[in-house]
Amino acid sequence: MITVKIIDNDHKSDINIPNQPFSLFGLMQPSYNDGKWDYKTELFSEDKISEMCFPDENYDYAELSENSVFVGAYDDEKCIGLAILQQAFFKYMYLYDLKVNSDYRNKHIGAMLIEKSKEVALEQGYLGIYTQGQDNNLGACLFYLKNGFVIGGLDTHVYTGTSQEGKSDILFYLDIKN
Repeated sequence: MITVKIIDNDHKSDINIPNQPFSLFGLMQPSYNDGKWDYKTELFSEDKISEMCFPDENYDYAELSENSVFVGAYDDEKCIGLAILQQAFFKYMYLYDLKVNSDYRNKHIGAMLIEKSKEVALEQGYLGIYTQGQDNNLGACLFYLKNGFVIGGLDTHVYTGTSQEGKSDILFYLDIKN
């Protein structure tokens, strides 16, 4: 049975579950017109589909716990998913990281992590949660939209001068208070 709970100091090593590859199969192209965000998707041709894997972070629980809350998804005692929420200076808590073990993807584990994250943000007085997804990570972008987030911005310069140059970050917001 899958459970979702706050990761405490006794389980601090669970925040370093490894990153695993994910498919890059399309692109999200946001647009802003008349005060509203919209988007189009472009699916890559079969020969352009690739995989990407972020490097493992080696998070330091003691260092991050001052301004972070760690939410873990567990299959019995095994941590199979992670959400890291960070304090923010405005009314939306920042979803710093979200990942699910590849063996557990497409089983609503990410949605369970988002639901618990909403509880955490609400308890801490936030209006909602925000995060970002790379425009070429169509799976992540569609996941956020499916789970109630809306597009709230586009950063076209964030990767300038890096190995990710040419990509953009789409900002996603989830309102939890009315």
